[in-house]
Amino acid sequence: MYPMKRAHIALLLALLGHAPLPLAASPRWFEGTQPTRAAANLLAEMRAAESRGLVSSDYRANELAVAIARLRPDADPSALARLDAAFDAAAARFIADLHAGRVSPRAAGHDLAVPHAALDLQAALGALASTSDTGAVLDDYEPALRHYHLLKQALQRYRELALEPQLTALPPLGRRSIKPDESWEGLPGLRRLLTALGDLPPGPAPPGAEPLELDPQTVTALRRFQRRHGLEVDGAIGARTYAALTRPLADRVRQIELSPERARWLPPRLDSPPIIVNIPQFRLFAFYTTEDREDAMLQMDVIVGRTAPTHRTPVFAADMRYVVMRPYWDVPPSIVRAEFLGRLRADPGWVARNGYEIVAGPGDDARVVAPTAEAVEALARGTPRLRQKPGPDNALGLTKFMFPNRHNVYLHGTPAQSLFAQARRTFSHGCIRVADPVALAEFVLRDDPKWTRAAIVAAQQAGGPQRINLSKPIRVMVIYATALATESGDVLFFEDIYGHDERLLRQLLARAPLPPPV
Repeated sequence: MYPMKRAHIALLLALLGHAPLPLAASPRWFEGTQPTRAAANLLAEMRAAESRGLVSSDYRANELAVAIARLRPDADPSALARLDAAFDAAAARFIADLHAGRVSPRAAGHDLAVPHAALDLQAALGALASTSDTGAVLDDYEPALRHYHLLKQALQRYRELALEPQLTALPPLGRRSIKPDESWEGLPGLRRLLTALGDLPPGPAPPGAEPLELDPQTVTALRRFQRRHGLEVDGAIGARTYAALTRPLADRVRQIELSPERARWLPPRLDSPPIIVNIPQFRLFAFYTTEDREDAMLQMDVIVGRTAPTHRTPVFAADMRYVVMRPYWDVPPSIVRAEFLGRLRADPGWVARNGYEIVAGPGDDARVVAPTAEAVEALARGTPRLRQKPGPDNALGLTKFMFPNRHNVYLHGTPAQSLFAQARRTFSHGCIRVADPVALAEFVLRDDPKWTRAAIVAAQQAGGPQRINLSKPIRVMVIYATALATESGDVLFFEDIYGHDERLLRQLLARAPLPPPV
């Protein structure tokens, strides 16, 4: 066999289309001109790559099968060596895709640099070539997260549903919305769809003509559908609900396929309990253990950045290191210029009347500057800072959770609690507002016995800013997944609010193909 390091580099280059496939001194996947049992098993896995959320054509699996079937007993050794190398390249791409994804997070426009074990391709290929249990070896290279495997089950289920495209072929609404007890000719089709999706329990067909009224049982099922799709849960069929009901199930398959891809960007196993924010779900998950069990998580709603490119919450990871009770809000210069300068120039006294200060210098102990017209013009040039004093009206609420990062994005409370009643919560300038900062503070400070709930509330209610360093950092991962599978069997779908699904799909379609096997 060729030297391991040289072969490893050659394989990687071959996968990128920069070098010819390496030829082995002796075949890895063949005995004579017949594929080994391990080769046959791996080829079957590659031909069924869709079951793992991948695409079999990415590995030229069917072409490999045809080339192998055409091998003659008197095949030229060099032809056999080239086919063996092609099998190597396909297997290497397959295992690399399972391990870390087909597209890198950075290529998808994300800053998601998370610890990920390096992949030793030669060791992986050796394990696959010598195993009698190919599936188990492949499983070991996939994420060990429970919800990753639930996604694969959901993917299979929705592929089967997509074989019946007529399910989503509902007639036009004909009016603005259909409310409970109102009639609509599409109700029989709606019930069939909701039953197929699992939102409406199956039952005996009603005698005679099926009722065309939006009855209570169908309303309950419709509300369940709305909840699963991140819609306003009102039991009525409005424009957004109708659009979700009639979206082709083949589109839902593609939507689900992106979530295992994104899961492969994360560590295959968690070293410590993280905090995960899923942007399009508007939801935070704080893990008490390193297993992703839903009953071992603190969950709460969040508000994320607006859809304008300059205000979107980024996808990234960083370590939370401290918490600040009763924080100042340092107004970013861009917000000062866009939202404050006009009113300050018209009325410099607005600063003091509304709980703000102009300060010179860094830190919370910076010198306060009188809000004169001159100070406002200096503020326009970015010399001093504008900040909001601590208190219940502060834009950050009473607590902020700091994980230093280049985006200057963090978690914090908010006085605008009414916004959490909205289904679509894209209201911030990019930071993440949490619905229950007291509960989150309890979670991140749980290793320090003095920080009881009562102590946290007391610190929020009096005094100035108080910084509390964490005894150990907590990994925060801000992710983007528009489809999730739950332990109850529900599949959740969310709107692609920032267009990241479309970008990732384009990246996947633009992948360089492997060379033909022969």
